[in-house]
Amino acid sequence: MAKISPLQIYKFLPGTNCLECGESSCMAFASALIERKKKIDACVPLMEKKEYAEKKEKLIDLLTPPVKEITIGNVVIGGEEVMYRHDLTYFNPTAFFIDVDDSMPRESLIEKVEKVRNFKITRIGQELTLDGIAIRSKTDDPTKFGETVLSIYENYYMPFILCSYNPEILEVGLEIAAERKPLLYAATRDNWEAVADLALKHGCPVVASSPGDIQGLADLVQNLSDNGIKDIVLDIGSYPGGKQFYEMNENLAILRRLAIEEREKLFGYPILGVPMVAWMKEKDAVKATMKEATLAAVQLLRYCDALILHSPETWSLLPLLTLRQNIYTDPRVPISVEAGARVIGSPDENSPVLLTSNFALTYYTVEGDLQSSKVSCYLLVVDTEGLAVEVAMAGNKLTAAGVKEALEEAKLLEKVNHKKLIIPGRAARISGEIEEETGWEVIVGPIDSSRIGGFLEEKWGV
Repeated sequence: MAKISPLQIYKFLPGTNCLECGESSCMAFASALIERKKKIDACVPLMEKKEYAEKKEKLIDLLTPPVKEITIGNVVIGGEEVMYRHDLTYFNPTAFFIDVDDSMPRESLIEKVEKVRNFKITRIGQELTLDGIAIRSKTDDPTKFGETVLSIYENYYMPFILCSYNPEILEVGLEIAAERKPLLYAATRDNWEAVADLALKHGCPVVASSPGDIQGLADLVQNLSDNGIKDIVLDIGSYPGGKQFYEMNENLAILRRLAIEEREKLFGYPILGVPMVAWMKEKDAVKATMKEATLAAVQLLRYCDALILHSPETWSLLPLLTLRQNIYTDPRVPISVEAGARVIGSPDENSPVLLTSNFALTYYTVEGDLQSSKVSCYLLVVDTEGLAVEVAMAGNKLTAAGVKEALEEAKLLEKVNHKKLIIPGRAARISGEIEEETGWEVIVGPIDSSRIGGFLEEKWGV
């Protein structure tokens, strides 16, 4: 599927350049719609004037993503338009749900939910968190399931997935938590009519589950759609190994290709993966956690829009959260931080001044190494358009003139009583140019920021 161009959108806009949308022109608004920085209802004439009714209808159809957006509580999944993120970008990160079940003692249940709620890791300036709880009926006892749902519902405002193949069990959970719009897992070829009735009654999204059977999944989605279900999530099965693992991997790609490249509406929905199946046969907790993380990574890379996991351990979740962060970072825009001087520790007029680029990964690595070394200093962040030092040097984005401008804007001479600047080792070749341009003495630092502590101890005596 070719990317939609601003010109394609523009022909369905009023073309009046009225500015009511907050953009400078209708063409600028068209570009903002592609980037999802604006919504179509921001165009007041299009929404309100009858003369534009036909254009509005065509524009809505054009802008509707081939993979429908589905909302679970306050989490949005799906809504993707391209197979490969370099064609545009991916918008709604894969949602991570951690499972609990109704056989757990209340104390263990609450402890795990608390861990999920409070889970937070900061990486490259972004907080990486988990998205919700999947509540499984392990006992097949409506009373126990209801008590488990109620315990979580009363104490935590988190998105839910209610998991059972028994419609009576799902109904008990919905009587308690329907207003949170939980995802119902799952409708199958055996129970879909009863589950569809529950989904319609309570206005909840539902999982269509047909493990290993794409045609069976299509038939199931067709049945649900024919009965008025609009919000569907696809489950083609999850397998941690063997021949089924390879078939799953292929099926996940087929589902997304059918949705985006073939515009097959029966498959135009988000995909659910259930890596927690790795725990079903593996008794060793460490091995199970490793298998789960491996399966989750594969499903992340194979277009899954939501995952149900079992382990809340940081060592297994951090690689997955990092992978998710990387996949859902816009590849067209370098990750950068604001330029300027940063204060590390408690510097005084005698403290060193170090320089780095504003590429986020470089900045946070250097900042972390400085803090680990317990060094008090000033860190001058130069605008390199979000490029790392070596790349910025190659692209002429880190220059002596840029360093001079950064020094002047930061007014560092008002904060220190010296004119010594420590630059990264990879910027050594412009050290002379920086000295000539700024009048500061340049000291070439280490190539690897992990050595900054020892370097400063030797050269600065800190």
